[in-house]
Amino acid sequence: MSFSLDTPSAQTLKSEARQLREERARSGQTLSHGAALEEVARSHGYRDWNTARAALPDRVAVPFQVGMRVRGFYLEQPFSGLLLGVQLLSSMQHYAVTIQFDQPVNVTPNFMFAAFRQRVSATLDIHGVSPALRGNGQPQMRLLRE
Repeated sequence: MSFSLDTPSAQTLKSEARQLREERARSGQTLSHGAALEEVARSHGYRDWNTARAALPDRVAVPFQVGMRVRGFYLEQPFSGLLLGVQLLSSMQHYAVTIQFDQPVNVTPNFMFAAFRQRVSATLDIHGVSPALRGNGQPQMRLLRE
């Protein structure tokens, strides 16, 4: 589910239907693509998928907006800052973001010396979590709304 307050797009609902099918498959239940679309459409208040599709725009609802205040963790260091850039990647499931931190963040794993960054770019999914992981299994960035 995205953070956008905008009307979701048809693409967003299709992605939700795909996720629903995957969740059901993991629990041993089969669900056709059409049935998943119908269920997702009803969960958004539409009578059926055809009604939803006719009412929804083709654009993708963007979970992050340029100028948005954000906070989160970068390399497990807390930060707050301003979202300077957002670009939807070709997968339509990830975004390239550029963030200007309010205070520089030390990006070194030990504190024998410091390497501070005040502006970083990262790839995030629609939930604000980086698919790239650190050596300890934690995401490089977790973004929250401020």
